[in-house]
Amino acid sequence: MSCLALVLALPLQARAADTYKIGLMCPMTGKWASEGLDMKNIVDLQVKKANEQGGINGKKIEVVVEDDAGDPRSAALAAQKLASSDVKAVIGTYGSAVTEASQNIYDEAGILQIATGSTSIRLSEKNLPLFFRTCPRDDAQGSFAAEQLLKKGFKRIALLHDNSSYAKGLADQTKKCLEGKGVEIVFFDALTAGERDYTATLTKLKAANPDVIFFTGYYPEAGMLLRQKKEMGWNVPMMGGDASNHADLVKVAGNEAAKGYFFVSPPLPQDMDTPEAKAFLKDFQAAYHAQPVSVWAVLAGDAYIAIEDALRAGKYEPEDMAKYLKTMKDKPALSGKMGFNEKGDRVGDFYRIYEVEDGGKFVLQPKN
Repeated sequence: MSCLALVLALPLQARAADTYKIGLMCPMTGKWASEGLDMKNIVDLQVKKANEQGGINGKKIEVVVEDDAGDPRSAALAAQKLASSDVKAVIGTYGSAVTEASQNIYDEAGILQIATGSTSIRLSEKNLPLFFRTCPRDDAQGSFAAEQLLKKGFKRIALLHDNSSYAKGLADQTKKCLEGKGVEIVFFDALTAGERDYTATLTKLKAANPDVIFFTGYYPEAGMLLRQKKEMGWNVPMMGGDASNHADLVKVAGNEAAKGYFFVSPPLPQDMDTPEAKAFLKDFQAAYHAQPVSVWAVLAGDAYIAIEDALRAGKYEPEDMAKYLKTMKDKPALSGKMGFNEKGDRVGDFYRIYEVEDGGKFVLQPKN
């Protein structure tokens, strides 16, 4: 190496030695872009605070962001880019099918991955030692959803999904939990995500004469179903899963059509009452003059907390970080106490029921 090249290389080597790179894979474009923007904003805010306080064990944190566009093919490309970007841990992403497209890439590259809004059961049944998630699994949600449907006294239940890993898994698990409980599943089928007209699906549903529709898919389609159901003059109750947990649901449906809609979800950001959450939300409001759009973006903040905690404990390599996280219990995080089991799944009790009330407001319902 020439003297000039050596001189030029020294600052880069010093910088590399003084920083720790964390990857963030999120949907910065596409239909879930608002989720991705908040994921980035939250992690940026946390990293900025850590760096202003001297970094972690003397090292500054650098975030490398790749856009997965909420699409499995884009996610695979994003994961390949991050795998070649000298990161040891990646936060993300939103959407089980999108996360699934990246899992093997990170595993083969020896990179720790902490998913945030990806609840499909099979993601953690592959025995990938470096995979974690800060959200609960669909089997926990399906059990809770079935319990709520039974408590509300519904006897004829329609289950509608969108064939995605998440929605199909949640529908299957709910159906399983309802079997033998004195109810009838009068409809079990899928719609095609991304369409603008679901009147044909709603007509089939209406012919089945359900007491309630449980749509397990995402908020854009849930909003369309609510709006078009109202346009049909059909007032059957409708319930959603935690992918309904987004303010844009009401924008799509309209306030009147959304009123009375209820859904299963971990607590919304405004209902997070831990000291850590309150302090964070105050900082977020000051920085961005808004609150996070949903809990799923906040769970990216929990993923960062987990990674930072491992780094502060001196666990710099992915394998060491993974071993450390599997011993984590009751770590204070934004959404509550955090810990992980041997499969990398988050442990703890998350789910609550929300109902859309006047003005499109999501209101936490009392525990029953």
